[in-house]
Amino acid sequence: MPEYEFVDVYVPRGVSRKEATRLLTDHAEYGHWELDRLTLRLDGSRRVRLRRRIIRQLRATW
Repeated sequence: MPEYEFVDVYVPRGVSRKEATRLLTDHAEYGHWELDRLTLRLDGSRRVRLRRRIIRQLRATW
């Protein structure tokens, strides 16, 4: 089963959809994050949970 690390990003309600998309695209492109969950709150803000896979290095034996 793959292991993931998570990060929560809070997007305030004044941020447009286009700006939020650009912010999340930058996270995905440069940090190798992918969208796990997006929650739209009643006040118009968004809570976004991003995840990326943890790749463990195995020790080489000689």
